[in-house]
Amino acid sequence: MPLTDHSIPLASLTAPDRQAIAELIARTWPKPDKDAAYRERQLQQLSAGYRGPAEQAPRAFVVRDGEQIIANAVIEPRTVGAAGGELTILGLGKVCSCPDRRGEGLGGRVVKAALGLVDRGVFPFALFQTSEAVRLFYERLGAVTIANRVVNSLGDDPNANPFADSVVMRYPSKEGWPKGPIDLRGPAY
Repeated sequence: MPLTDHSIPLASLTAPDRQAIAELIARTWPKPDKDAAYRERQLQQLSAGYRGPAEQAPRAFVVRDGEQIIANAVIEPRTVGAAGGELTILGLGKVCSCPDRRGEGLGGRVVKAALGLVDRGVFPFALFQTSEAVRLFYERLGAVTIANRVVNSLGDDPNANPFADSVVMRYPSKEGWPKGPIDLRGPAY
């Protein structure tokens, strides 16, 4: 079967697709408190209250092999606070591929598709977290690390960095990224 790429608004996911994506995420990042059922609820909650422009709606970028979802990236619009005011960015997360399909470029496919929204001007920038081990993957796609302090003014500790990973990146590397702290105004993604 040929591989096919799809962009699916989270609000339009079928129950089987939502379950398949949730299982893939849970398999990729196994955490006792974040099983597939938790990840499925997370996907539902991301789209439940969205009222913004359709082109910025939370969505999954997936690669299918036949009917099976073998790679995924989720985007969500995030209006962050910055020194120059508010900025609605593309929050990139939940990037994963089937462990037995790694090395086939699937992660690059879904990330390039997601970042295409920035390239087309739907969002001015993407902001995301990653590990040092994966940093080069994103740099090859045109992302750069940021020097900004990242906070969540709505969190229990409003001055703490809400991101768990050690590397915070943005895409693209063009000028115009704000200086000073970035307030996610919500939990990490």
